[in-house]
Amino acid sequence: MRSTGDYFISTTLGEPVRAFVPHPLPPCDPVLAVESYAALNHAAELALARLSGVSGLVPSVDWLLYSAIRKEALLTSQIEGTQATLADLFDEEAGFAVSNTDDVEEVTNYLRAFRLVQDNLRAADGLPISIRLLCNAHHLLLNGVRGTGKQPGELRRSQNWIGGTRPGNAAFVPPPAERVADLLADVERFIHASQPNGLPPLVKIALVHAQFETIHPFLDGNGRIGRLLIAALMEHWGLLPEPLMYLSGYLKQHQSEYYRRLSAIRNDGDWESWVSFFLEAVAVAATDAERGIVAIASLVAADRRRLLSAAKVGPASYRLFEILPMMPRFSIEQVRQKLNTTFPTATAAVKVLEELGIVVEFTGQKKNRSYSYQPYIELLTR
Repeated sequence: MRSTGDYFISTTLGEPVRAFVPHPLPPCDPVLAVESYAALNHAAELALARLSGVSGLVPSVDWLLYSAIRKEALLTSQIEGTQATLADLFDEEAGFAVSNTDDVEEVTNYLRAFRLVQDNLRAADGLPISIRLLCNAHHLLLNGVRGTGKQPGELRRSQNWIGGTRPGNAAFVPPPAERVADLLADVERFIHASQPNGLPPLVKIALVHAQFETIHPFLDGNGRIGRLLIAALMEHWGLLPEPLMYLSGYLKQHQSEYYRRLSAIRNDGDWESWVSFFLEAVAVAATDAERGIVAIASLVAADRRRLLSAAKVGPASYRLFEILPMMPRFSIEQVRQKLNTTFPTATAAVKVLEELGIVVEFTGQKKNRSYSYQPYIELLTR
C-alpha cells in the first residue's frame, strides 16, 4: 500500500494527538497509474470543451457567468451548512429584505473572494495562484460572518481537527500549525513547476484540492477556499475560459462520498479512487452546465420572440428584457436607475413585460412592488 504521509504525535489541549503530515505532490511509490485516469480524464476534457463551445448560444456570456458563479457560491456554501437559496441571493442583490441575512452574507463573501482571485489572475500585475492570494481571498470570505473570529486571512497558528468533540477523538487531525506554511509552499511549487510531470491538468487539480483539504491551513473556511482553488486552477491551466461550471453541485449531491474518497488517500494511500471521483464530477458538472445553458438560451429566445411580436413595445422594454438575466428580481426604481430613465418610462417598460407573462409581481402590494423573472429563476434552481 502506498504511504501518503506520516503521523506525528503532538499535544493539543493537554492530550496527545496523531497529526497527519502529507508527503509532497505528486504521489509516488508507486506513481499514479495512468490507466486509472486516462479514459475518465479524456471524457472530462471533452465535456469541458463542449461547455466552452455552447456558451456562444446566448448573446451575452455575462448572463451565463452571472448565474454560474452565483450557483457555485451558493452550493459551495451549502456544503458547509449554509441555508441560503438562489432566490435569497437575488433578493439581497435587489435590496429586498431576506430572512437569513447571515447565510446570504456568507454566500456574497464567497462571491467577493472569487472575484478577487479572478481579477488577480487576469491582471498583468496581479498575484499568481499562491499562499498570499489564498490568504487574501480567505480574509474576504470570513469578513463579518460566522468565522470572523477565526483569523481571517491568516494561516492557523494552532492545531485544528475534523469531527469529534476534541482532538483526542477527532476523525482526522491535520498537520501541526508550524508545518502548514512549508506544506503550502510545496503545493505552490507543484502548481508552478517548470518541469512537466506528465500529469494532465485536471488530474493535477484533483491532487492539489485533496492536498489543500488535508493541510487544512485555516481555522475555518478550508472547504470553500479549496473549492475556489479548483475554479482558479481551471483558468490557470486553460481548461475553461470562463467559470461556467458549478462543480460544488456534484460534490454536494455526493457529499459523503466526497469526504470518504478524501479520507481514503490518508487512510489507504488511495489516490486513484479520489482522482477517478474528481474526474467523474467534472464530466457530470460540465454536462449539466451545458444543458443549463441550452435551457437558458431556449427560454430567453422564446421570451424575446414574444416581446418582438407584441404591438406597441417601446425601446425601454427591450432594454429591460436584455438585462433581466442579470437582474432577475427587481423594483421599478432599480429599472429606472439601470435604464437611466424616468419613473413613468420604467413603470411602462415593466408593465409590458408583466402583461406578456415574462415577469411577475410577487408582493401583491399596490406600492413598492417587486418583480421576478420567475421562469428563469426556476430554471436555475432546478
